[in-house]
Amino acid sequence: MRLAGLAVSVAFGAGLTLSAQAAGADEKFEKALLKLDPSARLEQLCDYTALKQIRADDKNFRPDRAVANAMAEPQVRQDTVEAKAGAFRSRKKWYTLTYSCTATPDHLKVVSFTYAVGPEIPETKWAGYGLWD
Repeated sequence: MRLAGLAVSVAFGAGLTLSAQAAGADEKFEKALLKLDPSARLEQLCDYTALKQIRADDKNFRPDRAVANAMAEPQVRQDTVEAKAGAFRSRKKWYTLTYSCTATPDHLKVVSFTYAVGPEIPETKWAGYGLWD
């Protein structure tokens, strides 16, 4: 599937991370991350980062869910998730999403994140992808 739409690249350094901003504002999320095993923590952190970044970059979207594995399993290598067939929900509609997310070794902070928003996913395909209303 060829994705069209917004592409944004964000790289962090010198102690400033997107996850620190997002998770710092949401202590419950950070506490929940600590309860997960490291591999689950990485994907949850990256999905959460996608939500926060999309919301910050485009006020037309109000994402409330993101899944890296909507249409295919993401590639996970050490501290990096490559989601080439993910999705996010905004205003009761689902959109395709790709992202690359690299975290610190403890999977608590994002050190680099890029993403692209693709087209809306037709409601007729939601069930087949495990998406919900």
